[in-house]
Amino acid sequence: MRKITHTAEFVFPGHPDKLSDAIADALVQEASKREKRALVGVEVAVHRNTVFVTGRIGCGGAEVIDIAEIVRGVYHSAGYGGEWAPAPDDLVVNTDLCLGPLEEGEAEYRSLSDDQSICTGYATATSETNYLPIEHWLANRLGRRLATLRTETPDLNIGPDGKVIVIVGKKDEKYCLDEFSCSLQQKSASDDLALHRAVRVALEDEIKKLSKVFSLLIQDVPRELSVNGAGAFEIGGPEGDNGLSGKKLVIDAYGPSIPIGGGALSGKDFFKVDRAGALYSRRIAKAVVMTGVAHEALVRIGWFPGDASARLISIETDGGGSIDTRPWQDLFDLTLETSGECWTNVIDLVSIARHGHFTEPDRPWERVLIS
Repeated sequence: MRKITHTAEFVFPGHPDKLSDAIADALVQEASKREKRALVGVEVAVHRNTVFVTGRIGCGGAEVIDIAEIVRGVYHSAGYGGEWAPAPDDLVVNTDLCLGPLEEGEAEYRSLSDDQSICTGYATATSETNYLPIEHWLANRLGRRLATLRTETPDLNIGPDGKVIVIVGKKDEKYCLDEFSCSLQQKSASDDLALHRAVRVALEDEIKKLSKVFSLLIQDVPRELSVNGAGAFEIGGPEGDNGLSGKKLVIDAYGPSIPIGGGALSGKDFFKVDRAGALYSRRIAKAVVMTGVAHEALVRIGWFPGDASARLISIETDGGGSIDTRPWQDLFDLTLETSGECWTNVIDLVSIARHGHFTEPDRPWERVLIS
C-alpha cells in the first residue's frame, strides 16, 4: 500500500501570534462579562514591547475596561517577565478602539448577521482524536507537552516562545511520527544537549500515552529529532518577531490538509458570524461521522448580511461524494441567537485562543449528542 504523509504544527502561548489571539479573546471575555450581548470585534498586533489594539468594544462600561492591565495579564500568564522580555510592566499599549455602550436597539439586532461569511467545519470518524486529523491532534498534544518543560524543568532555561511541526505517515492503516522538529526558546548559555534529551524523553512518554488512546498510532519516535535546528534561539516572542491576531487560523482549525473559511475566531464574540459559523459547521461535521453516514465530512455554511440563521451550503464526504443538506439544516439550530446565548461566558477564552477550539471533547460546542 502506498504510504501517505501529512503535516501539521503547533505554537506555544508565548509565540507573538498566539499572544495576540489571547489578548483579543481576553477582551471579548471581559466585555461579555459586563454585558452578555456585548459587541466585540478587535484586532491585536505586537512587536517588541509595544501592543496595538484596534476595533470596537460595545457594552456597558466599555470605557472603563483596563485594556493595558488585561494585556499585561496575558503576557504574564504566557511566561513573560523576569528573565524573559518584554516584561509585562514595561509594555506600551496603544489603542484605537470605538468604546461605549451598544446603541439603541443594537442589542436586539445582535441576533442578525452584520456581515457576510463562509465557514467550514470538518470531522473524521476517529473518536480517539476527538474526530480531528491525526497530524493535527498529534501536533497539538506533543506541542502542549513540550510547553510544560518550561515550568517542569527550570534548569533548562526554556522561554515562553516555541513551535512544533510534525510529519505523520500512514501505511497499512497504521500511523507513525516520521519526522519531528521543534524550536524552543532557551538562554544561549544553557545546555542544548540536555534540552535535546529532555525533548526526546518527553516525546517518548507522550507518544506512549497517546498510543494507548489511539491504538493505530505506533509508539516509535524518530531516531533523529530536530531541536532548534537553526541554532541558538534566545531572542523570541515579540522581541524576535512581530505578531498579529488571526494569523494562526490553520492551527486553530484542522491543519493544512483541510481547507478553512478564513475568518478569524479570536477577537470576535459569539454573536459574530465567523465564530458562530466555525462552531456550527464543526458540529454538523461531527454529527455526520458520529451517525456513520460518512467516514469524513467537510461542511460549508454561509451567512448573508441580515441572516438570523446560517445557510447550510454543502456537506462533502470522503471519496468526493456529497449528501443532501436539507435534513441536517433542520436538525440543528444554526441561529446567532443560540450561539451567543449558549456559548458566551461558559469557558475561558484565553485558554481556547492558545490551545484550540476543537482540541478537547469537553468544549461546550464539541458536545454533540446523537440519539
